Amino acid sequence: MTQDQAYHYQVIRRAIEAIDRAPGPLSLSALARELSMSPAHFQRVFSRWAGVSPKRYQQYLMLDHARSLLANRFTTLQTATSLGLSGTGRLHDLFLRWEAMSPGEHARKGEGLTIRHGWFDSPFGRVLAMGTDKGLCALGFAGTGEEDRVMADLVSRWPRAQFLEDAAAISGWVEAAFRRRGTSRLHMIGGPFQIKVWEALLRIPAGHVTTYSQIARATGNPRAVRAVGTAVGRNPVSFLIPCHRVLRKNGALGGYHWGLPVKRAMLAWETLLLESESGSSAYTST
Repeated sequence: MTQDQAYHYQVIRRAIEAIDRAPGPLSLSALARELSMSPAHFQRVFSRWAGVSPKRYQQYLMLDHARSLLANRFTTLQTATSLGLSGTGRLHDLFLRWEAMSPGEHARKGEGLTIRHGWFDSPFGRVLAMGTDKGLCALGFAGTGEEDRVMADLVSRWPRAQFLEDAAAISGWVEAAFRRRGTSRLHMIGGPFQIKVWEALLRIPAGHVTTYSQIARATGNPRAVRAVGTAVGRNPVSFLIPCHRVLRKNGALGGYHWGLPVKRAMLAWETLLLESESGSSAYTST
């Protein structure tokens, strides 16, 4: 990351935090004042990152954005692939390959695995990435001062594994994940039911959403909504296995392991990218 990119990243992180804290929309001048910048400079930096104005971006961070997605971009998992929703477009330049761990390997709680890890910057804050020789097995997002908590959380998933700090070994996969260039690999480490749920999540197209009950149907267990919710919450590879695209039936966001502000930012980011590609918009304001 260049010095300019690091600066822009910090500006956007602080702006999103300010937007999330506010009880309502913030004006351009109020946001710029919060960041100790001139309105014109802030507008240029923010628009360069998000592709739209701060005002427009706030519209996508509003809670009713989730309900709009559910009404207009709800997809049943059985038809998503056949309709071609998940195979084309700038959002899908990333070719994601994945391999699941066998039940026996999962039962050993990571014994015999070497997991390399490192911290990276992402559009949604600092992210702790972990990977085996087969692919990324974890992405965890941290707010300010939460790095130790996120590390402890992910390490506890596979207590018998050997963990090595080695960001360079996995940087290519992380770069592909967030820059949408190249190929990123996943190594899905979980129980059989969890992996079935995570496979269903991978079939949700970017810019679209589904519900917990639809995921349950896709796994062949339509009554297992509560168990599906637990498996979604235990997804270790956030963003790439897109549990942020699962909503409650009423359009509420539901929970998110790394915090609802991160979930809202992911949904907003994907919607903006998809609409910048298609030239359409769910909103008329600019």
